[in-house]
Amino acid sequence: MQKNKVRKAVIPVAGFGTRLFPATKVVKKELFPIIDRDGRAKPVILAIIEEAISAGITEVGIVVQPDDKETFEDLLKNPPKKELLDKLSPQNQEYSRYLEDLGSKITILLQEEQLGYGHAVFCAKDWVQDEPFLLMLGDHIYASDIEKSCASQVLDVYEQVNQSVVGLTKMPADIIHKAGCVAGVWQELNSILSVTQLYEKPTIEYAKQHLRVEGMSENEFLGIFGLYLLTPKIFDFLAEYINQNFRERGEFQLTSCLERLRQQEGMTGYVVQGKCFDTGLPDAYRQTMIDFRNFEINLS
Repeated sequence: MQKNKVRKAVIPVAGFGTRLFPATKVVKKELFPIIDRDGRAKPVILAIIEEAISAGITEVGIVVQPDDKETFEDLLKNPPKKELLDKLSPQNQEYSRYLEDLGSKITILLQEEQLGYGHAVFCAKDWVQDEPFLLMLGDHIYASDIEKSCASQVLDVYEQVNQSVVGLTKMPADIIHKAGCVAGVWQELNSILSVTQLYEKPTIEYAKQHLRVEGMSENEFLGIFGLYLLTPKIFDFLAEYINQNFRERGEFQLTSCLERLRQQEGMTGYVVQGKCFDTGLPDAYRQTMIDFRNFEINLS
C-alpha cells in the first residue's frame, strides 16, 4: 500500500445530542463552551479543529445536518458584524481574524439523514477521495501529556506503520460497556500493538474472554480513545453495509467496518499519551469543564 501524506480530517457532528436534552434543542452539543488554558470560552468544535491543525492537517471536513449548516458556517466562515467587532478587545479582534483564517480550511459536509455514526463518516467519502484521513469525534476534546498533541502522536505512528491506526486508552472493566475495545499483541509494550480484534461495547464477560491484552491487569482493557487514522478502504465496507441495509442497534455503525478493515489491511493500536475529555453526557461535560483547563494549565 502506497503511503500518502495525511492532509484531511473528518469530524462528524450531525447527531441529535439527545443525552444533553433540552439544552440541545437550542445549542448543538458541539457548540457547548469550554474554557481553554488562556481563559477563552470557545465551542467544543473549535478545540477539536485546532487539535487537527496542530497535527499538520490542512483541510477539515465537518459532517452536519442540513438544518445546522448555516450555524456552523456562521461560526467558522462569517466574521462578526462591524458593530460587534468594534466592541471586542484587541485580543479578541485578533482572535476573530484567526477564526477567519481557520475557516478557510473548513469544508461543511451534509448528512441528509441521521442514520448512525458509520453513515456520518460515509458522507465524507466524496470529499476525502482516495486519501488516508484523521477521524475525530465531535464531542470529545483531547489534551496531551507530552509536547506533541494527541493527534500528532497518532499521525506519527501512521508514518511508522503505513496502515490504519486507532488511538487507545487504558480503561477499567466497569465502563467498557460504553466504548469500543480492542485486543492485540504488543509491538512496543504499553504503546504500540498489532490489533487482533475490535469490538463495540462488550460485556465484561466477553471482554475477559476475548479482549485480554498481555501485561494488563485483570480488570483493565484497551478502549478506543476517539482518534483514528484510516485508509480510504473503510468507505468500501461502509458502502457495503449501507447498500445491504446492515444495521446494528438500528443504525449504521463504524466499529464492525473497522474490524473488516483490520482483517483486510491490518491495523495498529496506539496508546495515546494524553487524556480524552467527553462533552456528550451531562456528568462528563460538567467534569470536563473543571478538568480540561486545569489539565492544560498544569502542563503549561
